[in-house]
Amino acid sequence: MTKRATQRPATFAKPAHWSNDPTPAPAAPVDDEELSPTRYGDWEKNGIAIDF
Repeated sequence: MTKRATQRPATFAKPAHWSNDPTPAPAAPVDDEELSPTRYGDWEKNGIAIDF
């Protein structure tokens, strides 16, 4: 069985850019089209739905 580290080494120094702040909540998606091709993966050309 592999032994796993449960603590950082005593010589570890936290980088200056690290913080303890929680990550921000994701922004709500902006979807101007009713059926977005990037959302559903289908594109329409001349009235025919095509899939890549």
